[in-house]
Amino acid sequence: MGKPEQEEGVFRVEGVLDLQAARELVARVAASGESELHVDLTRVREFHDFGVTVLAQALQRRPGKVSVRGLRQHHLRLLRYLGIDPRVDLGPGDDAA
Repeated sequence: MGKPEQEEGVFRVEGVLDLQAARELVARVAASGESELHVDLTRVREFHDFGVTVLAQALQRRPGKVSVRGLRQHHLRLLRYLGIDPRVDLGPGDDAA
């Protein structure tokens, strides 16, 4: 499971982003109280679709500016299909697949 690392306004995840890791990250984001935050997934080696979806839905519901880095094209397409608001800056992914 990926363990979220946090510095002011930046949340980094390494390893696997599964449902448990996504829930932990969502809890840390909610507790942070930051008005602007950045989620760095560039060190995630394995993405579970449901974990990505849970994270994206939680980020979409929160106020303030949010950016996410490191998602792959598959997950960007999945989130667009689910209607994730473009207010969440998903940024470029790591691959073009």
